[in-house]
Amino acid sequence: MAKRYEQLSDDHIDFIQQQKLFFVGTAANDGTINVSPKGFDSLRVMGPNRIVWLNITGSGNETAAHLLQNDRMTIMFCAFDGSPKILRLYGKAAAVHPRDEQWAKLEKLFDPHPSARQYVDFEIELAQTSCGFGVPFYDFKEERDNMDKWLDAKSTEGIEDYWRAKNQVSLDGLPTNIIAEEITN
Repeated sequence: MAKRYEQLSDDHIDFIQQQKLFFVGTAANDGTINVSPKGFDSLRVMGPNRIVWLNITGSGNETAAHLLQNDRMTIMFCAFDGSPKILRLYGKAAAVHPRDEQWAKLEKLFDPHPSARQYVDFEIELAQTSCGFGVPFYDFKEERDNMDKWLDAKSTEGIEDYWRAKNQVSLDGLPTNIIAEEITN
């Protein structure tokens, strides 16, 4: 049932663009393995072997920490409606922060988001489809408004304070480099 591909086909790209939810998996050399759900309008297919996604502020920052130590990443998409399908993308990624040269180019791909903390630039080495027969049907209702409400209560300074308190290190104590001072100290 599973099929492997060296790059995304037009059908894969169409499937990706229809999804409201995807999952990102990363791991450092040792310690906790992380799988995170991602939503919003936060992913762009740049070509058959490249994806960029906007990583907005969350309760942790595992992806950025892991990528500093081990650049392997998996992205998974599941069909929750229509024909069953799972698409997994395997490859290598790098986190791009606001202070990085590539930031200005990548931010043009998305509507501005006040809690944008990184873009993740992902180079696909392998794509794999599988049946998805075990994935149940779910109906998409709407995006949650919790993030908007949380952001309305914060200023830009407030978001940076949150990053300092909650996003500077992983669960395993690895640095995320979200704050520029981390690098220079």
